[in-house]
Amino acid sequence: MTSPSSPKNLPNDLKSQLEGFNTDNMKKADTNEKIVLPTAEDVKQEKQHNQLIHSVENFKADKLKRTNTLEKIVLPNAEDVAAEKSQKALIEDVEGFDTGKLKHAQTQEKNPLPDKFAIEAEKGQQQLIAGIENFDTTKLKHTETLEKNPLPTKEAIDMEKKA
Repeated sequence: MTSPSSPKNLPNDLKSQLEGFNTDNMKKADTNEKIVLPTAEDVKQEKQHNQLIHSVENFKADKLKRTNTLEKIVLPNAEDVAAEKSQKALIEDVEGFDTGKLKHAQTQEKNPLPDKFAIEAEKGQQQLIAGIENFDTTKLKHTETLEKNPLPTKEAIDMEKKA
């Protein structure tokens, strides 16, 4: 059995169509290659990163040298010791204080209440506010307002112009 994919084995009508095909009837199309290549800087950074990883992986700890660290303990100076002693002495004095040495003192409670006149004045203000808040507008009588705006006469205007 022959394969239809080879040009010798194609059917005659398809073969004649392919041979008589005119490429001028095709539309022009621009080809866009979408393969983005890395820049030189990207390549350089990747090389540096790979070198760093390689050097960390191949690091030999036996090349390190032993070091001794000196720890310095800072002792308090004379002023710090004296301040701490004075604080301890203060605390001991407060804790050991004898309350029996204190004198008795009489406390006076001052509760200044307003006098009679101030109370009456405040009551009067409260009654006035209550009267305004509880005012019944249905008790008012209807009135019509008549606006009077007397305009000057022609004679008065003429006299003012002459003056």
